[in-house]
Formats: sequence, structure tokens, C-alpha cells
Amino acid sequence: MTDTQILTADQMRAAEQALFDAGTSVSELMEIAAGGAAEWIRRIAAGRSVTVLCGPGNNGGDGYVIARRLREAGNAVRVIAPVAPKTDAANEACRKWGGEVLTSDGSTRGDVFVDCLFGSGLSRPLSGEHSLLLRDLAAHHALSIAVDVPSGIASDTGALLNEKLPQFDVTLVLGAWKFAHWMLPGRGHMGRMKLVPIGIDPVEGAAQLVGRPALCAPATDSHKYKRGLASIVGGAMPGAATLSAMAAQRAGAGYVKLLAEGHMSLDPGLVCDGRPLDEALADKRISALLVGPGLGRDETAERKLATALSAGAPKLLDADALVLLRPEMIESGQPILATPHDGELDTVCRSFSVLAEGRRDRAIALARTSGMVVLAKGPDSVIAAHDGRLAIAPPAPSWLSVAGSGDVLAGIAVSRMATGLAPFEAACEAVWLHGEAARQCGPAFTAEELARTVQTAIERCL
Repeated sequence: MTDTQILTADQMRAAEQALFDAGTSVSELMEIAAGGAAEWIRRIAAGRSVTVLCGPGNNGGDGYVIARRLREAGNAVRVIAPVAPKTDAANEACRKWGGEVLTSDGSTRGDVFVDCLFGSGLSRPLSGEHSLLLRDLAAHHALSIAVDVPSGIASDTGALLNEKLPQFDVTLVLGAWKFAHWMLPGRGHMGRMKLVPIGIDPVEGAAQLVGRPALCAPATDSHKYKRGLASIVGGAMPGAATLSAMAAQRAGAGYVKLLAEGHMSLDPGLVCDGRPLDEALADKRISALLVGPGLGRDETAERKLATALSAGAPKLLDADALVLLRPEMIESGQPILATPHDGELDTVCRSFSVLAEGRRDRAIALARTSGMVVLAKGPDSVIAAHDGRLAIAPPAPSWLSVAGSGDVLAGIAVSRMATGLAPFEAACEAVWLHGEAARQCGPAFTAEELARTVQTAIERCL
């Protein structure tokens, strides 16, 4: 689907080139893209005055088209361009604008500011002059709108190329999402985002934005084992595994079992298997296995991890299991989902001799090296598979930054795996359900409250 794909700057250029090769001219595509953006700006401006900042490239060309379309709609429009157009399409757009073009802001104040200075191809910092101009215009207008990617933000990473970049109220994304729209710190400057379609086709190998799962009720002939048995290995701190189990019970699996010697659950709905772990794991009906939450990091925990990894069911490794994990412990071809936070990601990358910077690139490299699916969790979670698939989670409430939240996420994911989903698909569904459960909880919730709200998140997908 084109409305969920996330493209690099190179992929976006190739997608546009495919349109050019099919007969659309650069100027025609500019009219389509900028015309769609102009209609959004016209609605948002609601008759108010608009100041458009144009750069020298085709993003500036979009700005001239936007200015012309808004003038035709009756808005008072002012165009500022510190540098003259440098592309044929931008020159043509400027000629069609035909109005006055200022070279500096002159302390311009107004209602709506539109940033078309630089677009998704920018990879270097703005000059001091351009950075100051951008900040001044944003500060002196009541509302700020960025077209495609706010100037000064790296499209492929979301990195801030300059200090003190303005916060935009709205970002109008042309053609396809870019990584900057969903990855921090850039995402924090976007405001509300709207995707403006321009007719590009799906791009092979493109990253995807995680969307709401399409779930359904169990089949009429279902029973608990047909819906899937999710088993969770307990450890030194049974509370974490219990939280995972609570979430798993509400995330789709028909049967959730806690494998913990000597542990007695206060929840009558949670079955505890107190046999030695190797005996408990001999149950061929286990559909998916979670190990890590509350496991501990001593020799006993390491033996439990090794025993769990030798079991035949698909596995989810979280928390302490990731700290203890070594490459030689994984058999090739095992379906494994790893769910590290940043600290655990650092540790497991060292264990697997993975050298990369940033959560996304580390997740990609670790998945490729280890063969695992990696859900690198954080405020901009990334899901990477060894075959190159990549997904980015949309923003979730920051109230999720609470102890035990990761245990709940692991419980949701292992439950989805138990229903028969492969690790990559289970991870995508789990991060969406995790975020939705947090939205349903409201502010200042506990991990236990989050786990109990997973059912409501499931309901939103039916």
C-alpha cells in the first residue's frame, strides 16, 4: 500500500523518475504535488494571509505553485526567496507566480507561514542566514506549515541538522512518508501530518508504517489449543513473567501457561506448571514460548535460557534473556523474535559483533547477522527482519515509559505468535496493540492496568 510505505530520499527520487519515464513532466508533477498541498493550506488558512518561503530547488518550485494557487483562491500571499530558482521546473513555477519575490523577511509578520526552503534531499546543515530566516518567519506567524520535510531535518534519519529549528503545527507530506516523519528527534518537530498523494506506485523493499491490525473472532469450532498455547518461562523475579502472562491472556491466545517451579499464581485463570523446565517444555502443544522477563542473570537463568532455546516452538526473547544470549545458542532457521530496549540492544549487538549507529540501523544489522526478527523498542520502535523487511511504529503515548511496560509488550507479542503469526507480523501487531492499550488507559497508569486493557485494544481491531 502506498499510504503506509516509508521511503528514503533515493527511493523517492526513483519513484518520481518512474512517473517521469511514464510521460509525466517535472512541472506537471509539481503542479499535482503542490496543488494538493495548497488545498490543505487553503483550508487551514481559512482566508488568512500566507507567507511562503521558497528555496532554489524543486521544493522551492512547490512553494511558487502553492503561492499562485492560494492567490487564485483569494488569500493574500507573500513570497520570500533568499536564493533564485536553480532548476527548470522551479524557474517555470516562479514565472507562473509572476508576483513580487522578496529576498529577505524584513521582519515579516503574518498569519500562516509555509516552509518550502529545502525538501527531503537535504543532508547538510542550513547556512546561518537560512537558519535564522526560517526561525524568524516561524516565530512571527501564528501558524507554521512545512511542505514535505521541515527544512533542517534529515529525511532519512530524522536527525536535526541545525540547532533551534522551529516546531511546525502541520507537515504536508508529498507522495510518501519519509523516515523523518516517524523517527525522533525529527518527528517531534512535525506537528500534525497529512499525506498528499501524487500517484507514485508501491516501491519494492520499502519500509512500512505499522497500522491497526485487522483481527477477527475465533472460528466457531475453536478450542483453547486451536487458538494457541503461549508458555512463559518464569525466573528469579516472577512478577515480570506474571505481567507478561496477564497481557498474553488478553491478546488472543487460547491458553497461557506460566512455567515456574514452585510458583503459585493468585490469578485462578493463570495456569502455573511447576515441573522442571525441560519436562514442561516437552509439551508439543506449545505454540510459542517467551523467555526473559524476570529470568535473572545467574547460572540458573542461563541454563533455563539454553533449555528454552532447545525447545521446538517459536520463541520470543526479552529482557534478561537478551543479556545472556550468545550467538552459538541460536540454531539456524529458528523463528525467534527479540524485543530489546536500547540498553539491551547495545548488549546483544556487542555479543553478535554488530557495529551500527542508531536504533534503526542496529536493528537492521542485528536481524541480518542473527537471523532473528528484532523489535527495537523505544519512543520510535523499529521492527527489522533478516530478509530486509522493516517497519516503523507510529507514536504511542509517552505514559508507556513505566516499569513493566516492556513485559506487557512481550506478553502481547508471544500471544500473537501463539495464534499462528510469524515473528515479524506478531511484532507489528503487538506494538500497535501496546500503544492502543496505553491510549485507552489514559494518563499515569501502571503496567498491570496496561495489561488489563489489552482486551480493549483487541476490540478496536475487530
